[in-house]
Parts: sequence; C-alpha cells; structure tokens
Amino acid sequence: MRAFLFPGQGSQYSGMANDFSVYPDWDYFGRRAEEVLNLNLIEIMNGDEETLKLTENAQPAIYLASYVAYNYLRQNGVGFQITAGHSLGEYTAFAAASVYDFDFGIHLVRKRGEYISQAIEPGKGSMAAVLRVSAEEVEKMVKNYEGLYVANYNSSTQTVVSGLKTSIDKFINDCKEKGIRATELVVSGPFHTPFLNSAREKLIREIEHVKFRKPTVPIVLNSTGKESTDPERLKYYLLEQIAGPVYWYQSIKRMLQLGVKEFLEVGPKNVLSNMLKREKINIKHFREIDGASAKK
Repeated sequence: MRAFLFPGQGSQYSGMANDFSVYPDWDYFGRRAEEVLNLNLIEIMNGDEETLKLTENAQPAIYLASYVAYNYLRQNGVGFQITAGHSLGEYTAFAAASVYDFDFGIHLVRKRGEYISQAIEPGKGSMAAVLRVSAEEVEKMVKNYEGLYVANYNSSTQTVVSGLKTSIDKFINDCKEKGIRATELVVSGPFHTPFLNSAREKLIREIEHVKFRKPTVPIVLNSTGKESTDPERLKYYLLEQIAGPVYWYQSIKRMLQLGVKEFLEVGPKNVLSNMLKREKINIKHFREIDGASAKK
C-alpha cells in the first residue's frame, strides 16, 4: 500500500518553475494557474526569495509544482491508495484525490494565502522548529510566552511552535541558553494558531456553497490524524486546520496502522522525506523513483 504525501509552505524556492518545467503538462497547468489567478505566478516562482516567501505567493507556487509532480506520476502509472498533505499540502491532496479540480484548488490556496496575510501583518508572526524535545515538554514551554502555540506535531523529534514574532525570537534565544535546538522557519505568518481565525472565517465563505466530491482514496486529515472519505467532513476539517494544529506524526502513524508500506513525497524539495527518514520510515521523494518500475 502506497501513500502520496504533499508538502506545505517552506518547500518553495526560487527557480522552482524552471525545475518543474521539464515535467509533462507543465505549460498547461502553469497557464491555467496564471489565468485563474490573473497573476504572473511563473515569474514569481523564478524570482527573488522574499517575494516568493509571501504566503499568498508561496502557497499557489507549491500547489502548482506539487500537482504537476502528481500528474507526472499518474501518467507513469504510479498509483496510491491513501493520501495526506502537510498544512497547505492538504489542499493538494484533496485535488489529487479529485475532491475538487486543479483550477478550484489553485484559486483556494491563493485566497487562503491572502486571507492569512490579512489576518496578521506579514513579519509580525513566525514559526520555529524545536528538535529533540518531546511534544509534551514543548506544550509546557509555550505557556510561558505571550501568543505562542504548538502548531505542528511533525515527528517524534520535531515539534513546531507558532505565534508572535517577538515571542518566537525570545523563545529561540531561551532555547539556545538551555542547549535546546530551535530554528526559525522561512514563513511570513503564525500558521495554525488562533491569530488566523479571521482567515478561516473568510475561507468558509469561499467554499460553503461548493460541493466537494467523494475522494478517490481516503485522506488522512491534519486536524484529526484520522482518515475520511466523507465530503462534508473533509470540508469542515480542511477549514479547521487553518487556525488549529497539524497532527502530522499522528497521521503518519495512522497510515502505518492501515498498512502503508511506502510513502512518496510529491512536490518541491524533500522536507517531508528528510523528516520521516529519521523515523526509519520507508519514504522516497518522487524524483528518486523510476515511474515505469514503480507502478502499483
């Protein structure tokens, strides 16, 4: 049993459009993205890092690259029986499982990025990854800082905190003094915290009248760490994760329980692959496989 995993924000990089232009249908999906968004997304993807890092730009850029990678695998007959996406990547997972089409997905992630940027001024919020400290200990630590929350349960050795930039800076400095490794992430907002409740409310209005389809495979949800194929449940929890934590490690453990033997990261960079390889989990980046030999 194989799972497709789609990465989230932080996996963007300048030049990604050039790199992904070698895959089939890049021109088609790149054109569709720019027409739907009325935006020169390709130029942004190949431009300076600071512009690309902005949430409203990074999210559609990663979605586009990840979907093109998924399309490449599909054309090579590489199948999957379950899927999940990390934060933003959950939106790509929904598209790959045919809950909605590519066009609606790219529209949705652009709006998601815009609404997140509107919720709190870019630069006033940030995130940091804490390594080799238990999630329970990190939960205790954040209580000592104003506007700081646990945002991502990424692995047994990595937990991400999110909140006010001033609190993140103090948290990182305090960790350094205690000999704890904490690294600020390349993001422009306090994702997965109550600071983004207004973004969630705005996105509700984008999708409340849109009919989600039943997915072609089960989707393991960020907000629950459990699988679902119910369209209304999928819609509800897709919105919940904007301002709530991502139970990623719990999601991976659930897929292992369900019988997943191979995970495939589908998108730019290899953030998820690196994270899960440390857990001794069988995961590859899609670029590592030969499509012809990896058919289901």
